[in-house]
Amino acid sequence: MLSSDQIIAPRRTRRLTVACIVSIVFGTVCVGAGMAGATTPISHLLDAQGRSNPASANLLSEHEIEGLDSMSPQNQAELLLERSINHYRGANEQIAARVDSWRGTITLNTRLNNLFITALNSDDLRVRTAAIEVDLAARNTEKNSATVDRLEPDARFGEQGRRVNALWDLALLGNRGIEPERVGQILLSSLHDSNKDIRYWAVEGLAYLGTDEAIEPLLEVFHDDPLPMIRERAACGLAQSGMFTDKQRRTVVPQLLDFAEDPSLDAQTRTWVFQALRDITGQTLSHDGTAWRNWYSRANAR
Repeated sequence: MLSSDQIIAPRRTRRLTVACIVSIVFGTVCVGAGMAGATTPISHLLDAQGRSNPASANLLSEHEIEGLDSMSPQNQAELLLERSINHYRGANEQIAARVDSWRGTITLNTRLNNLFITALNSDDLRVRTAAIEVDLAARNTEKNSATVDRLEPDARFGEQGRRVNALWDLALLGNRGIEPERVGQILLSSLHDSNKDIRYWAVEGLAYLGTDEAIEPLLEVFHDDPLPMIRERAACGLAQSGMFTDKQRRTVVPQLLDFAEDPSLDAQTRTWVFQALRDITGQTLSHDGTAWRNWYSRANAR
């Protein structure tokens, strides 16, 4: 935990721009050793439009399950979160069964923190939920109303570092069902703070709280906040990051269509509007409000 005069950025939940360059030697991969002609071009194996080509059944093995009890809590958390990220059946159930016993005994070391970041950016909300549970355990945060009582003063009135930490922890607690309405009000109280870092983490917190009531305030921030980085954060929270469901995200499309044709928005914000529409709907259209509105009308006429 950082001191009260520092800001913590533990989540790194900005849409990750990972400069990951994979060098591939062009050629073919042998599918069956010693089998003449049994080769598959790498380009075919990596074809994004092709069907999934599993390496094995994505099931947590009996060997792994049997070995968990002999592992340290840290190693359990790292293995199971990695398996969750890779959609191994049984991993999330094991996390749910063990996470309370990890509280206060695991830390976000480099490996677990990297897994946590990856899990928070998963396309599966179950994996993001697993990441949240692991984070709360690593931060030794009890999931109860007493914790909300303890964190609320820091979230409302604390110095920057403590306040940011409290906003984040409260958002995760609310997402896990601990007084979500009260948590939402605490986050909203910081949404227009004069401190840009507090506003940023209030926006982030609302996205991770993930309630219906958090959507409209995020739309208002996206449209009206004076700082581009906070408008962008609100856009990301509505479109892709955070804990909103696909159904919740689609409810903002009509408002985004209005934003796309709003002359009061600057060019950069309008670009984020179109990016958000693409992320939510999966449609790839030009940055043209009329084109998007026509598509939406056709889609809802079916």
